[in-house]
Order: sequence, then structure tokens, then C-alpha cells
Amino acid sequence: MNGNGKGNGSGALEGAVVAVAGAAGPAGRAALLRLAEAGATVVASDADATRLAEAVDAARYAHGGATVTGDTVDLLDLGATREWADKTEKEFGRIDGLVHLVGGWRGSPSFAETDLADWNLLEKLLIRTVQHTSLAFQEGLQRSDRGRYVLISAAGASKPTAGNAAYAASKAAAEAWTLALADAFRKTGGDEGPRTAAAILIIKALVHDAMRAERPNAKFAGFTDVKELADAIAGVWDRPAPEVNGKRLWLTPQP
Repeated sequence: MNGNGKGNGSGALEGAVVAVAGAAGPAGRAALLRLAEAGATVVASDADATRLAEAVDAARYAHGGATVTGDTVDLLDLGATREWADKTEKEFGRIDGLVHLVGGWRGSPSFAETDLADWNLLEKLLIRTVQHTSLAFQEGLQRSDRGRYVLISAAGASKPTAGNAAYAASKAAAEAWTLALADAFRKTGGDEGPRTAAAILIIKALVHDAMRAERPNAKFAGFTDVKELADAIAGVWDRPAPEVNGKRLWLTPQP
């Protein structure tokens, strides 16, 4: 059970404590709702305090009694990220997951027109935040009997296009970093295999209800609805750690 003894889930997330980084966007909101529904205590963070508070309130109201808290954390500051991880484990007694939803996109009309200022931004948003959350949460996740680190990545990392060099390279680096974390979990598990897993969920792009309302005639072919992504995130806990550790789990056709 979660901190308030509530939660209508009876599966692997019942009573788990899961941190969600980048929780204030549409994908973050969907993840908070889904994790709370599954009976997890959810600790959300975002750099935007106002939007974070709205997302946390929405999840609380949707699932009365669920423990959903919010912390404004600068994930570009390793010390602040470590403090967030330590505070979460100390307050709730455990940490069973880190869902990394910090996003951002910049592109260009052609390869030649790539603006390296885009790289400077994306390197921070898409790589540095992954480095900091993984380093901060690794030990706590290894202490869990069901620890999961979940990165959301994009198909473009495996098949970069000319105008997406900075974005694709950033996502590819984040994937490589996460796979190195997975190898650390594998080595810690020894002969019995990893008890903790780092997994990568790969999408083409995300769509949500507001986007459909704005573009009612758009097909959004190959896009993943944020609710489907939230289900996939929760599903990482339903599978044994050795089955998902170091794996790219595709939610869109592989290029």
C-alpha cells in the first residue's frame, strides 16, 4: 500500500515509490496518473513550479488518497539531484523507480543549417539530466527489490535525419548512458542476474488530446499517445528485471 493505505493496483507497483523527472508536461501528467492508479507513491519533479503543482494536483484529484508529491529540482545541478534522491528515499523509506521524461526538441531545415546552439541546449536537457538522475538514483534503486530506471527515447536516435543531427545525437548519447547503467545493474546482480533494471522505451513522437483538438484532420501516424506511453512505463515493472534490463522496448515500428 502507499503512504495513505490507498491504491487500486495489486501488481508490482503497489506500494512502490517512483520518482518522475520532467513531470509537468503531457507525458508526465499521464505517467503520474497511471502510476498513482497502480498504487505507487509518486514523487514528481520539474523545473516549472507552477505547471508541476498543476500536474500533481490533477493526479491527486484523479486518485483520491494517492500520495503524489512535487519537488522543483534543477536536474542540471548534480548536487541538487542527489539531494532529491536522498530526500525521497529518506522520506518514504525506499526508492523503486526513476522515470526520465525530461524532453526538448530543436531541428533545422538541413544538415548544413544546423545551429550548434541547439546542441548546447539539447546536450543539457537530454544528456546531462540523464547523467545526473542516473548517478543520483543508482544506489537507491539497487537497494530496491523492484528498482527500475526508465528512459524515454526516440526512433530518430537509431536513424538520424539531416535536419535532426543535434536531437538524434543527444538521444543516442542518452541511450548509451542508460545502457551503461544497465550494465552496472547486471554486474551488481552477479550470477543470479540483475534485480534492478534500466530500460529504454522508444517512440516516434508523442500525441495527446490537446494536439488532436488543435489538428482534428491530422493522422499522427506512428505517434504514441501519452496514455499508451504511461501504460508502457507501468508495464516495465510487470516484467522481471533480467527481461528488461539493457533493452530497447519499441512502441513504434523499428526503422
